[in-house]
Amino acid sequence: MVAVVPTSGVSGAPAPVAQRSSRTGYLLLFPGIAWLAVFFAIPFVTLFLTSLQQPVPGKSGRYMFGLQFSNYSDALAEYWPLFLRSFLYAGIATLLALAIAYPLAYFIAFRAGRWRSLMLVLVIAPSFASFLLRTYAWKTILSDEGFITSTLNALHLLPEGRILNTGIAVVAGLTYNFLPFMILPLYAALEKIDPRLIEAAGDLYASPITAFRKVTWPLSLPGVVAGTLLTFIPAMGDYINAALLGSTGNRMIGNAIQINFIQFRDYPTASALSFVLMAGILVLVFTYIRRAGTEDLV
Repeated sequence: MVAVVPTSGVSGAPAPVAQRSSRTGYLLLFPGIAWLAVFFAIPFVTLFLTSLQQPVPGKSGRYMFGLQFSNYSDALAEYWPLFLRSFLYAGIATLLALAIAYPLAYFIAFRAGRWRSLMLVLVIAPSFASFLLRTYAWKTILSDEGFITSTLNALHLLPEGRILNTGIAVVAGLTYNFLPFMILPLYAALEKIDPRLIEAAGDLYASPITAFRKVTWPLSLPGVVAGTLLTFIPAMGDYINAALLGSTGNRMIGNAIQINFIQFRDYPTASALSFVLMAGILVLVFTYIRRAGTEDLV
């Protein structure tokens, strides 16, 4: 004889247990959702509403709610050269950081051996100092009486005879300050690559260049994308390097936002510029990720 056991209610967890598990999941999500709501969603909406404000008649520096969409067109008409300059400086700094960081990250991942931890600490160590302090240090390094400027002038390599207060100084400061954000993602991606894959490419008569192009570079592409984004995005909105290392002709869009918000107290224009900058960066990021073939990073 075969005993027949009722199957109703056997599969799956009992209803009270399933409900408790569902509530636990929502409770675990609540702190993150609350953090995003308080520090992202609410400021985002506030920024957009501020960008549409209009001046209060007869009261300088006072604004009231309105639908002044012309704030965007006026801001873009006045400050579009600064958007282009910010894109140019941030793009050059990102490419320079990639050119410097990739060989260094490759060496740390595959050749550093027992010195790997020390080299990673040295990469991170400058971040322990203030961003402002590091930029002031570059102001001293690139001064007209400094060793770098004097040497390049002796070799007749500086067309203007100086580095400080030029676009070169701004790009150099951006590259240096955001270089760790490029090195660490590259190292994380390269460190995950199985060295046997590179050895297998060599066994199949691939030259070192071919092995790098066919194996190492494609496998490290997620680190390249992450590093370039982590470098380009903050560099695009930075204003400290342009303010300390550049001149008035080297200002970036971050300087325009800072000046309108703090000095002129033109909050609608500053908010409109911030919103346009953020929207433009989002479009560039999604386009870049899709073109790079790494949609899983989104």
